[in-house]
Amino acid sequence: MSIRTTVTLDEDVLERLKEHSRSKGIPFRQAINDVLRSGLIASQLPREKPTLPPGRDLGLRPGLNYDSIETLLEIGEGPFHR
Repeated sequence: MSIRTTVTLDEDVLERLKEHSRSKGIPFRQAINDVLRSGLIASQLPREKPTLPPGRDLGLRPGLNYDSIETLLEIGEGPFHR
């Protein structure tokens, strides 16, 4: 069953849908339905969490005062760190 409705599309979306329709050789209406179906399916898929490499202890450098952020910034980024 088809239902006729009005949808307001942004210009860039309209152009991409027209290009999709032309490149696939399908009617514009079918292109809209295909893209909407794909988007709806994709929105229901579980998202993968990014995997990070395992961390490792870098240790402490002797002679550094880790209680002074200003000093650490100056050592790491130079005197113009602000």
